[in-house]
Amino acid sequence: MEVKVLDINGKETGRKVQLSDSVFAIEPNKHAVYLDVKQYLANQRQGNHKAKERAEVAGSTRKIKKQKGTGTARAGSAKNPLFKGGGTVFGPRPRSYSFKLNKNLKRLARKSALSLKVNESNLVVVEDFTFDTPSTKNFINVLKSLGLDNKKSLFVLGDSNKNVYLSSRNLKASSVVTTSELSTYAILNAKSLVLLEGAVDGIEANLSK
Repeated sequence: MEVKVLDINGKETGRKVQLSDSVFAIEPNKHAVYLDVKQYLANQRQGNHKAKERAEVAGSTRKIKKQKGTGTARAGSAKNPLFKGGGTVFGPRPRSYSFKLNKNLKRLARKSALSLKVNESNLVVVEDFTFDTPSTKNFINVLKSLGLDNKKSLFVLGDSNKNVYLSSRNLKASSVVTTSELSTYAILNAKSLVLLEGAVDGIEANLSK
């Protein structure tokens, strides 16, 4: 599959890049995508929730009333979960929500997400660029030239570029990652996917193993 390469002004450079059909043109596996996104979101959870149970609540353990003759149910402690201020029954405890997925499934999920972007015509290839100094204004100009100023976008770099990353950091609707940081969730969370020319080979190398 051939895709035209644009410059940062949104104009065609006259060059085309060859995208591998085995990465960018597969039949999307929606269940693999679901599992990978589910794992990503699960890994974001801190899991530090905690409620005190009966043994952890502060209070006396003395019997609060006599066993019989009160006309009400017997009660042995103010920590009883039925009483106000008592312990919680089977309350939440700190835990990890992470779970394991094999590498092949995660690769399939990323390839499926990339193929979905191609099918939706929301994938653009732009020639490699950089800034002399971090500049949010310059990055906004690039977005406007590509018609992405009002869209959620993800830029994928071939190599780490500090100036480009810092230029985008203040923009909520745009994010910048390298090929090694690319995830299924990041791809699907953006309306438009912008691949720098130098990132194509890295993506294909990572997903063709």
